Amino acid sequence: MKAQERDRGASAVEFAIVAPILVLMLLGILAFGHAFHVQSVLSNAARDGVRVMALQDTSSGADPQTEARQTAITSAAPSASVAADQITITPATCEAASTVGPGTATVTISYPMQLLGGFGSVTLTGKGTMRCNG
Repeated sequence: MKAQERDRGASAVEFAIVAPILVLMLLGILAFGHAFHVQSVLSNAARDGVRVMALQDTSSGADPQTEARQTAITSAAPSASVAADQITITPATCEAASTVGPGTATVTISYPMQLLGGFGSVTLTGKGTMRCNG
């Protein structure tokens, strides 16, 4: 009987030791899953933007094409709210890509993401590359 009285509350102490570790692991899994989701959204948005550029881009009327690329990117990434200054397009137009043979266009999106809990930030990058004119 004496041994049972000494063991009372042992499981509560063990749980108090293990619970913070389990909570931190759970929060880490959630933060990684969120970052993975945002990375996937950025990659898809970059692919959509470069697809618009590669298939529709011409030197005449560059402003509507820039707007079309921006619209394609923002509609593909509604949860990320990508700003125009976070998007890098190389080259500026598909006609400037290459005079000999088909060139390639690349859209890169750099997105600073705040980590869960405000423990810093990380820059995620989505990149899409496509041959110009299909």
